[in-house]
Amino acid sequence: MNTGLKMSPARCFYSLLQICFLALISSDQSVYGTQDWPVPYKRFDRRPVTDPYCQALYPFCPTGDPDGRIPYMRDSDVISVFRLQTPVWEFKYGDLLGKFHIMHDAIGFSSSETGRNYTMEWYELFQLGNCTFPHLRKDTAAPFWCNQGAACFYEGIDDEHWRQNGTLEKVGEMSGEQFNNLARWVQEDNETGIYYETWTVRSDPGLNSTTWFESYDCSQFVHRTYRKIKELGAKLSSRSQTNYTKIYLYSGEPTYLGDDDSIFGQSSMKALATDIREFYHSFQPHQSMIQFILSLMEAYKKVVLEKTFYLYYNFEYWHLPMKAPYIQITYEEVPLPH
Repeated sequence: MNTGLKMSPARCFYSLLQICFLALISSDQSVYGTQDWPVPYKRFDRRPVTDPYCQALYPFCPTGDPDGRIPYMRDSDVISVFRLQTPVWEFKYGDLLGKFHIMHDAIGFSSSETGRNYTMEWYELFQLGNCTFPHLRKDTAAPFWCNQGAACFYEGIDDEHWRQNGTLEKVGEMSGEQFNNLARWVQEDNETGIYYETWTVRSDPGLNSTTWFESYDCSQFVHRTYRKIKELGAKLSSRSQTNYTKIYLYSGEPTYLGDDDSIFGQSSMKALATDIREFYHSFQPHQSMIQFILSLMEAYKKVVLEKTFYLYYNFEYWHLPMKAPYIQITYEEVPLPH
């Protein structure tokens, strides 16, 4: 079931306000031939070292293993699998974002032999705002992105955190051997899928629409993990409807523009480079309330009136010719794999 509604310009403005609010509270600091859609998410040989300019408002995975290691389980162990969901930033804002169905997803595990519980989640190293919009620095021509996401595995399941305004439900069991195979897959997935992508970009809200770009976020990690658990031979089922947050942009067919060097390193591309920087100026962190309101109005003008959005995907820029309903936040059912 899709609970999203088509938006008038006023509703689009309201949705844009929600997304800008998320960015505000969470920020710290080639030529293609025939294009296949959606554009595949680019994977890497290994995770790069983070730039010291990028600082997290809250440290990433503070109680997890620094090297991302996952405990080994005895092959004969029986591991319970839990579906976990709670409003984004629930620890700070309670159910506020839950009222808009803006949810964070994770997976829990419990060992029957040791009695120990574990939580696994995938999220931003430098908060959502930094993964969604870049910084405009005076010392760099190109917008500067602090965008990485990674898996965090740590001991314990905070029952109150997940139950109070969200979901904590057992959805299956797997053997210790299956869990160890899953752990190896998680570590490989974590090393090769390094950046976060907030937006899913589609041609329209219809069932037969074309998807131009897929998101890569906490819920997508959960879906990949569930599919891997099923592939390893475990069965998953839920007594309740399994819904997840999606943030959509709607546009006509995107146009490839280039990467940092081809746009910001070429004098012939100065007009485009300036336009991209001006577009992202509306989404800068650390703005006063007056600046935020003015920036929101400028963003509305660019996205709705001028029908323009610049998307940074696979470290390359694309132009999206926006169209109604422009932006949409939905809470959609994605069944567990059977």
